[in-house]
Amino acid sequence: MLEDPGPLREQYRELTAETLPAEADETWPVTEDHCFQRIVLDTLFGDEWYDHVAGRPAVESLTADQLREAIEIAESMRDSPERVVKLNRASLRYRGKL
Repeated sequence: MLEDPGPLREQYRELTAETLPAEADETWPVTEDHCFQRIVLDTLFGDEWYDHVAGRPAVESLTADQLREAIEIAESMRDSPERVVKLNRASLRYRGKL
């Protein structure tokens, strides 16, 4: 039986759209929900996520395993603002913006 990814989607949304933006301060390179989502998804795929996810919004197309990994990435960002800086830089490199 396939796992219902609904609860994982909600956890991902809560982390990236509410928790991380609420915890961000002036030392973080990003504060907006869509920026956290970009960073998490680019980290998940090790590339610009647009090249790996057909549907929009992306969260609706992720598998349960991908969602679990995305949640782990988001939680690691929450635990370490320095990690936010590092992952944001990597994301911007994937996009040719650094």
